[in-house]
Amino acid sequence: MTITPVHFFSHGSTMMLGEQSESADYWKKCGDEAIAHGVKGVIMMGAHWDCVGENKVEVSTNPNPGKSPVAYVHPSKYLDYTLVPDLESSKTCIDLLAKDGFDVTGNDKLDWIHDTYLILIRMFPDKCPPTTIISLNARFDPHFHMRVGAALRPLRMQGYLLIGTGGAVHNLYRNIWQPMLKYSDNFAQETPPEDWAMEFRQAVEDAISGNSGPELRRAITRLMKHPRYRDAHATDDHFMAAMFVAGAAGSEDDNGSYGRLHAETWELTNMCNSQFTIGAYA
Repeated sequence: MTITPVHFFSHGSTMMLGEQSESADYWKKCGDEAIAHGVKGVIMMGAHWDCVGENKVEVSTNPNPGKSPVAYVHPSKYLDYTLVPDLESSKTCIDLLAKDGFDVTGNDKLDWIHDTYLILIRMFPDKCPPTTIISLNARFDPHFHMRVGAALRPLRMQGYLLIGTGGAVHNLYRNIWQPMLKYSDNFAQETPPEDWAMEFRQAVEDAISGNSGPELRRAITRLMKHPRYRDAHATDDHFMAAMFVAGAAGSEDDNGSYGRLHAETWELTNMCNSQFTIGAYA
């Protein structure tokens, strides 16, 4: 049975849309590969949209979404890119999530945010594929978001590409901002990344590359107990996408399918934008 891979992409700062990088090259490669294999649509969980409620999750159903502005990036990089919401697949996602016990509703007012359309522009610069966005839950429970990915895993066997777009190391409070603010240079590396960033970055790679199936789910959720986790993530929002990916790529049927680090871009000294793919097109 044909099954699509799953991507955990670190989208980084908004400047990742404005500047070329190894990560951007890999995103484009993944988009080209998806088109070559006839991908039916994209299902994404980002980092900047969450909803309130103990068991609540929302699915994008806005038929004509706008784009939230992108700081430090010229509007020509994104303003004319046409978004393609997939309302039919949104309903499919709602049905799958409801069947799994989630309190799920559509959101027909959501304007898309850079964490999702930045990736889409880089992956599919010529034309946006039909796309559905899944919200976070504001409690940021790792097991909750893993279950969301698990509930939507069957879509991988229907030709959908599942993507979590967050961050491997993403602590805005501990970044070095001066070169970007003074010179618009987000890739300046006047000093090496600090040890806490390097240590947690390595823990993420070890968890994804060294585990498969249910062991992947355990390894990824357990990272939130890592002694360097709070240094690497002052807030939990950007790590929930990793939980979504673990759910989507961590069933018993995924045993033996290991993730791999394919590209990495350090920004603002301490932000590590690691790009992982789990599995491959059959």
